[in-house]
Amino acid sequence: MGFSKLKIPRICEHCSKPFEAKTVTTRFCNISCANKAGKERKKSEKEQKEKETLLKKYSNKIAEVQTREFISVAEAKVMYGISKDTLHRLIKRGIITSFNLSKRLTRVRRSDLDAMFTEVKVPHQREKVREGKEFEVESCYTLSEVSQKYNANPSTVSSVIRKNNIPKKKIGSFVYVPKKQIDEIFDNK
Repeated sequence: MGFSKLKIPRICEHCSKPFEAKTVTTRFCNISCANKAGKERKKSEKEQKEKETLLKKYSNKIAEVQTREFISVAEAKVMYGISKDTLHRLIKRGIITSFNLSKRLTRVRRSDLDAMFTEVKVPHQREKVREGKEFEVESCYTLSEVSQKYNANPSTVSSVIRKNNIPKKKIGSFVYVPKKQIDEIFDNK
């Protein structure tokens, strides 16, 4: 590893402060930043190993919990990421079916929780118009033409275009929008 006569400007990977490196491979501004970064790396590796060992240790229990119809509040908290208070609130409102086996043994039905977290379908968004026939000047309006044709304020026209994700194209000082989409929107209103 050779030394450079030039001072290489770098940013420390630990403290993010700028410094001048003497070698091409220097990553930290000083030895303490290098030591702290090494400790953090070792700590994160250790945490990762602990997570892996916990997963190995409790993999059978996790599989068993996923097959049971009724689970404890603590298990539901871990599986669904809901706080204990929220689960008790849902039980009190009757949204989740629960059974009290004793003072501290509350079991909830897993199917009720699954039903709460079902997939929500988002309506289709309009497909983006490809630049082709629809962006020829003959098949487009300018913003001023739209506001004159439909007696609308130019700012209203702009907000309607933005709200409905209508594609627009600027040519020179004019902004063009497809006639077909503008007519559909303003004729319906």
